Amino acid sequence: MEMLLHICCAPCATFTVQALRDEGFEPVGYFYNPNIHPFTEYRRRLETLQQYAKALELDVVYRDEYMLEDFIKQAMEVEDRCQLCYTIRLEAAARQASDMGIPIFTSTLLISPYQKHEMIKDIGKGLASDYGVDFHYRDYRPGYKETYQMCRDMELYRQGYCGCIFSEKERYYRKLVD
Repeated sequence: MEMLLHICCAPCATFTVQALRDEGFEPVGYFYNPNIHPFTEYRRRLETLQQYAKALELDVVYRDEYMLEDFIKQAMEVEDRCQLCYTIRLEAAARQASDMGIPIFTSTLLISPYQKHEMIKDIGKGLASDYGVDFHYRDYRPGYKETYQMCRDMELYRQGYCGCIFSEKERYYRKLVD
């Protein structure tokens, strides 16, 4: 069965794509991450996914839109920027799955121990209902450490932070202060 897989980055896709295929799914990738900062990081993640997809013969729909200013403006107006980030990307994925006639979608965000799984699951299920598709929740965190070796084996760039300007600050500014 085809499944649309929102892909935040190639490293998170490595184990997830393998696991989905092992579960009998035929993942179709979907890259939409308009809030990655800085732009050079966004491009590097996009190019790394292209490298990975080619090596694995993974079909990927690339929605190459960089809308940092829109994200920052919205993030400054909400209480939880992660909820905003998940909603933006998962809604685009649910819409894409519906438009393509793919009955189910999920996200590589579900492999990260740093993401808020319950929030992702709740948002995904709500959006699935809105768009007439299903959301596939599976906790892929047990495979997170395997992604390190998979990335080394495939010579894939692996980033050091979630992606938005706020997570970049949390990751690197903390080192200066500590």
